Amino acid sequence: MAMPKKKDSAPPTMRYFAAVLRILREAAGLTQEQLGELMNYTGSAVSAVETCAKPPTDEFVEAAEKALDASGLLRSAIAFLRLERYPEYFQGFVQMEQEALSVSSYCTQVIDGLLQTEEYARALLRSNYPPFEEDELEQLVTARMDRKALFDRKPMALIHTVIEEATLRRQIGGPEAMGRQYAHLLTKAARPNVTLQVMPASCAEHAGLRGPMKLIVMPDETSLAYMESHGESMLVSKPAKVGTLVRRYAMIRAQALRPEESVSFVEQLMGEL
Repeated sequence: MAMPKKKDSAPPTMRYFAAVLRILREAAGLTQEQLGELMNYTGSAVSAVETCAKPPTDEFVEAAEKALDASGLLRSAIAFLRLERYPEYFQGFVQMEQEALSVSSYCTQVIDGLLQTEEYARALLRSNYPPFEEDELEQLVTARMDRKALFDRKPMALIHTVIEEATLRRQIGGPEAMGRQYAHLLTKAARPNVTLQVMPASCAEHAGLRGPMKLIVMPDETSLAYMESHGESMLVSKPAKVGTLVRRYAMIRAQALRPEESVSFVEQLMGEL
């Protein structure tokens, strides 16, 4: 069983939301049970949020906003609460990712989070050691799925991904889950703003052997590089260093299968299941 969080150890926005929720509830003369009834939640669910034992979901926030007629005060916290669902080392990058003109990734171990199915993401996160508590795992899965808003954002973001063949052959979640992941990749690859490429195992010596990376171009045309490993991350902003990584990524793309060949390769993998 997951141990409840201590209130003073919860993220700042979560603590602030809990305090505002309690103030508004008490000002309305409602008990936790009464507010829960208005929201179609239990009183214990309201208590869990007010004590920071559990983070509020988007649905909980919307229900509380309506029940307390909060004039947007509670709803305005949603974007910040979503950010706190991500690991601390990733929070800065995910904000930039959602604003970026383009996001390019090279994947060597697992499929990029933007392209993962919920099933794949959950199985991947379950493999973490030490294991995540169940509520923490679900929070991370939800956060990862939230990133997909980038696909439908206006103005349109360009998304380029190169995935190692070995990564695609690693059947995270089992064959059936992987089959659905392949289908998801093909669906995304059919979008006009998405380019999917596979680095085949037959290309043994290539420019990507130093490891995975992400490159983003921001609205002001600034290019940044992001790398992470074992819960640590590095954001590279110096133009000379970013330039080296941009050129390296260009070579990785040149050495990988062409987009149409990559789609055929993923289809082949589906047929092998």
